[in-house]
Amino acid sequence: MHAQKILDNAMIFSSFDDAVKNLGFLVATSSIESHSDKRHLRNAILLEDFAGKISEVDGKIGLIFGREDYGLYNDEIAKCDIIVKIPTSESYHSLNLSHAVSLVLYSLYAKKTFAPKKKRHIGKIEKEKLYDFFSSLLEEIDYPAHKKENTRVMFQRIMGRSMPSKWEYHTLMGVLSKTLQKIKNTRRR
Repeated sequence: MHAQKILDNAMIFSSFDDAVKNLGFLVATSSIESHSDKRHLRNAILLEDFAGKISEVDGKIGLIFGREDYGLYNDEIAKCDIIVKIPTSESYHSLNLSHAVSLVLYSLYAKKTFAPKKKRHIGKIEKEKLYDFFSSLLEEIDYPAHKKENTRVMFQRIMGRSMPSKWEYHTLMGVLSKTLQKIKNTRRR
């Protein structure tokens, strides 16, 4: 009701990557979560915790909801910074898509309206540089090839949950940079 303008301005994309390429922070939603730290792809935070922190993110945020019948693919989830879970009954974990969207949007609205926060999170460019640098570090230390992709996703999840500030980002990049430089200097000897 009264949403024709929104529908008229809706954009349709042919692929997941096309839909998210201009977004700085991706949030996947899933009713399936991992209960093991080793299965980090689906380590989720609760909606309430997410709604309280996301207002700190500066930039375009993509809320990614899965298909009605089987949710998001693992490769789509792997591209997201964080996974959010809506607490549900143990006997029925999944919600109807429209209900899940309503709950997420209401939680975000309520937290933003009643507890606005200062923007502090790193942007898309810093995040991509950090992830690229981490990948370079894995290459430089000859990290086992069969573990690299899972380790990259784990690092992305850690950074997504922590939502580092720009100061934290610069400090972390400084430490990683000095570490990488020491490794390269040691190899030259």
